[in-house]
Amino acid sequence: MAVTKILYRNGGLRQAIDYITNPVKTAENLLTDYVRCDPGHAAQQMMDTKRALGKTAGRQCYHIIQSFKPDEITPELAHEIAKQFAAEHLPGYEAVIATHVDKTHIHSHIVFNSVNAVTGKMYHSTRENYYKQIRGVSDWLCKAHGLSIVLENDEKKAVSYAEWLRQKKGQPTFRSMLEADLHDAIEDANDLGHFFMLMEHRGYEIHHGKRLGFRLRGQEHFMCPERRNPAFSEERIEQAILGNLEQIEAGRKPAFTPKPKLQPYHPHPKYTGFLALYFHYCYLLDRIEKRQYPPRMSPHLRKEIMKADIYKARLKFLQENNITTADDLTACLQQAENEVTQLAKQRTILNVRKKKHKKLFDALAAEAAFAGFEPRKAEYDDAKEVLDTCGIPREALLAEKSDLYGQLAQVNQQIRQKRWKLKQCKEISETAVIMQRDIDRVEQQPQRIAVTRQR
Repeated sequence: MAVTKILYRNGGLRQAIDYITNPVKTAENLLTDYVRCDPGHAAQQMMDTKRALGKTAGRQCYHIIQSFKPDEITPELAHEIAKQFAAEHLPGYEAVIATHVDKTHIHSHIVFNSVNAVTGKMYHSTRENYYKQIRGVSDWLCKAHGLSIVLENDEKKAVSYAEWLRQKKGQPTFRSMLEADLHDAIEDANDLGHFFMLMEHRGYEIHHGKRLGFRLRGQEHFMCPERRNPAFSEERIEQAILGNLEQIEAGRKPAFTPKPKLQPYHPHPKYTGFLALYFHYCYLLDRIEKRQYPPRMSPHLRKEIMKADIYKARLKFLQENNITTADDLTACLQQAENEVTQLAKQRTILNVRKKKHKKLFDALAAEAAFAGFEPRKAEYDDAKEVLDTCGIPREALLAEKSDLYGQLAQVNQQIRQKRWKLKQCKEISETAVIMQRDIDRVEQQPQRIAVTRQR
């Protein structure tokens, strides 16, 4: 079964090709093919085609991904299907095809030029084009090779990367908050009109069109939860409300479900400097701690809840690094910059070593992959000849490769950590002034109200 999706890029053509041709992901580039372009020059050749046809503006390339079920397909077959797909769906286009085997599920990537090198026409990606061409060709090839296909109702609805990331971390999203409010309103409603009233009391505007749409007051677009879950259609909501009432009348469901009591508020210890600033800001964003019962949240507070995790993460960062003053923050930032510079130098040295032995490392991978595989016997013989004539034992080469790749992985991980630390320092420094202004404005509101009442 192949799940297909298509992405477009307005830039970053070279970065996209470098990503899909990563040797670590493609078995040392053994599962990589180039159509109408040459290895190492694909991005440049695609841009030359655009310049020759006068079509350098707009979308630079498209990126198709084919993902297969775990243990259903071999890497070689997945790569062959990707090549057949490109030949069938992308005739005349310059493309790079790569199959990744670094995950539990094998998946193929196809990055192709947005301009056809033969016809000179731009590629157009539409919903109709996806189902009739991309999805259609992919399903046809899967059937031809005896693989299962995705049924219409089995494919999950796509979500944005930001929403997916928050879901992965277990953090609330606007969609999850909306669905939770819908469930609560359905449980509490006596009829459909009462349901709409409850949703309005929660701060939502309602659009009664082909599908029910909801948005918080002040938001630009309506969200239609029925697209992801048919249970939130108007008809199904009404049926759910009537079903709840029938269960209550039959005694199978309590008419009232008590809400759990909130824990009493305990004041935080005394802090100073940046720690005090972030504690105070988090407190302002989470005023619910101040009361023994849940207050009615305004739409603006609902939006701020989405940002609360960011401020809590920064607060934790300040505590862990003992940053209480602006000087401490500056020192932490400079230290992070120096560490990133040193690690980048280490990575450069390791990459030079890797490039120096690249031919031998590729030969090692080819010899191991094609041993006893008759269709690739010529490549196996070439790799064996390179290793036999280099004068270095294979065990030593394997140890060198393993050590080198391990060091590179460790350095890259450290660089990511230090860059995150550097990013936190910069963001805290930039937002500290804004946060102080917001705090001053909130704290001055009672004074202004008192002065107004006196007048």
